[in-house]
Parts: sequence; C-alpha cells; structure tokens
Amino acid sequence: MATILGIDEQAILAAADTLAQGKLVAIPTETVYGLAADATNGSAVAGIFEAKGRPHFNPLICHVSDIAMAERYAKIDPVSRLLIDAFWPGPLTLVLPLKPDADIHPLVAAGLDTIALRMPRGVARKIIAALDRPLAAPSANTSGKISGTSAIAVEQDLGSKIAMILDAGPSEVGLESTIVKVDGDTILMLRPGGLAAEEIEAVTGRKLGRVDQRAAIQAPGMMASHYAPSAAMRLNVHEVMAGEALLAFGPERANGYSGAAAMLNLSETGSLHEAATNLFDFMKRLDITGSSTIAVEPIPFNGLGEAINDRLIRAAAPRSLSVAEMEQIK
Repeated sequence: MATILGIDEQAILAAADTLAQGKLVAIPTETVYGLAADATNGSAVAGIFEAKGRPHFNPLICHVSDIAMAERYAKIDPVSRLLIDAFWPGPLTLVLPLKPDADIHPLVAAGLDTIALRMPRGVARKIIAALDRPLAAPSANTSGKISGTSAIAVEQDLGSKIAMILDAGPSEVGLESTIVKVDGDTILMLRPGGLAAEEIEAVTGRKLGRVDQRAAIQAPGMMASHYAPSAAMRLNVHEVMAGEALLAFGPERANGYSGAAAMLNLSETGSLHEAATNLFDFMKRLDITGSSTIAVEPIPFNGLGEAINDRLIRAAAPRSLSVAEMEQIK
C-alpha cells in the first residue's frame, strides 16, 4: 500500500525523491489530486498508464513550476503568454507546440507535436521545483472513473498501485483544469474546467471557440465516456424514480425526491463554485450506496456550470459510446 504523508517540508522532499526514483506519487493540486511521474522518465510515465488503465493514445498534462521550465519544452505565442500572466499558477492548461529537442518522453504527448502545460498552485508546484523536472500528472483515479478530490479517495482506488500519497485535505476547485489551445487568431477551449470561459474571454477580448467533439483527441479529458461511477447516470431530471440516488442542486427539488434511496445537494444555495468543489466527492458517495442509477437535477450551463455539465455528460455516456455518438445526446 502507498505511504500517506501530511504536508510539510520533509514530505515535499520525500515526494521529490520518490519521483526521482521513477516511482508514482499522488499529489494534491488545487483542481483534483494528480497521479504524478517524472515526465522525462519513460518507465515512470508508462507506470501512470498501467496504474490507471489509461489508453496510450490519451495525452497527459505536464506540470511545471515556473515559466522558465515551461519555456524549456514549449514554444509560447503572445496570446498564450497573456493567459499565463493572468492565470498561472492556477487551473488553466495550455496546449502549445512542443520543442523538437525537448526531453519530455513521447508517451506524455501521445505522439502529438504539442504538449499540454499547466503551472499548479501550492504543494504540487513546490514538489516540481524540488525535482527540477516537469511532472506528468493526470487525475489520480482509475481511467474513466470519478476523479479523486481527497487522499482517502485516491488510497481507496489506487493505494495498492503507487508508492506515496500526499494528503492536503479536500481539493480547493474540485474540477480538472480548463484546457485551451491558441490556433492563429482562434482560441479554442478543448475541455471546460475550473477556470470559466468568461474569465478567459475577459482577458483576451475574444470569444472562445468550442472544439468539435467528433475531432481527434487533442488533450486529456476528451474521451466520450469519462469520470464515470459504477451506477448509471440520468441527467436533468425533474422526477426521481423510486430507488434512485439523487444528486441535487439548489433550493428546489425534483418531484419524488422524498423517495430517493439517498440524496446529496451539490449546493443548497445554487452556487456553481460550491457545486464544482463537491461534484466528484458527492458522485462517489452516492455511487457506493449501491443504487443502480444516480439521478441528477438540472444545473445551469453558465460559468463553471459548463464544466460541471461536461463532466456529467461524460459520466452518463454509455461506456462504449464514441465521441461522435456522445455529441448527439448533448
């Protein structure tokens, strides 16, 4: 089983040393817990795919400690630099051209000529600085399942497959990062996340485009079925069926809510920020009640609601559904 450490200077150094040995460490970030490996070590990166059961065609986000480290590996255009200045460190990932001489292992980019880079806040950034190498770090969960937002959730899922878990309590944001790609005069959001589109648009003065979901995978989190519990998911419900677990939102309830097998409210006040923070934890808690279906009340699409609904749609998608087929159910 993984060694679990609280957060102090010794734990940070121990994590950096463990990563330098090519082992896997689950680290807390402001978004969700990440399953980290030295991004320059092919054997270590392969360990991420093995531990998660992750398809090798799905690229990984590479985490850096500062802009100088980002510049070692990627070419940064002026608009991306503007976004870096505004939102790093924080829940924004940028897809950038990979420098041809970069020593990032090819598994990280999944054969693409781009690299997804993010600068996290807090403990994760300190670990990267101590290691002085970037970390490949997807969410710390079995591939396609609910992302871990606490050390306990990570330990229950992956504890037997990794060397160490650093415990910093519940994740602050609770959703993975927003992924953006600047393509000439176009700014595309490849995945909605913990940074709302409106905030990015306010900085750039441009509307964000949305990627065609039928396009090839360009960044993490673009698979059709993802973030899924064992239970089936039924979205935008106005009436709860007997025996269903209910994932509620806001002060008003769906008809039949009193007959739900279990109920958790993402935010009784209708706060999207609170809902984002609670989403994965509440999905996991309802999943372990044994209900065959989790019914989800409607959640608005504005602000962080776009990312919340994206995760719910992917969680509800049939496990064998293609990206193109998933687009038809939106």
